[in-house]
Amino acid sequence: MKELPKKSRLRGGPGRQYAALPFRYHHSLEILLISSRETHRWVIPKGWPMKGRKPYATAAREALEEAGVIGRIGRRPVGSYQYVKRLKNGAPLLCTVDVFPMMVERQRDRWREQDQRTAQWFPAEEAATAVEEPELQALIDEFAWSGVRSTGGPDDAEATPTG
Repeated sequence: MKELPKKSRLRGGPGRQYAALPFRYHHSLEILLISSRETHRWVIPKGWPMKGRKPYATAAREALEEAGVIGRIGRRPVGSYQYVKRLKNGAPLLCTVDVFPMMVERQRDRWREQDQRTAQWFPAEEAATAVEEPELQALIDEFAWSGVRSTGGPDDAEATPTG
């Protein structure tokens, strides 16, 4: 059996990923979804743990690389969900994804994976129905109706690098 990528064996262990839930207020709460590279379904930016980075910093980096967004990321996850990832060798891997809220301040004109993905803003309620994973749907719904509407963003946020 093929070994997991080294990145997946770092902090968090096999099957652990970190994601950003990019949001903004444009008349109402909107969520940024991106298309997955393989199946083109709507997902949120996520990736494997990165050596030397805290989970929320990894999530912010993935949001920059996959969606070109910069903003303030919460240091505590708003929840988690599970999905089955197909590895390059075809083997299934159950992944648990910790999701960190990210208030988007701007989107770059160009970013690393721009030609590989589509990024689209959705009203929060539509974003929940656009994703396929039931646990992610529930997480987005709960986030949309949580205190983020009244507080204007995560209360433990940190600015993300522009790098």
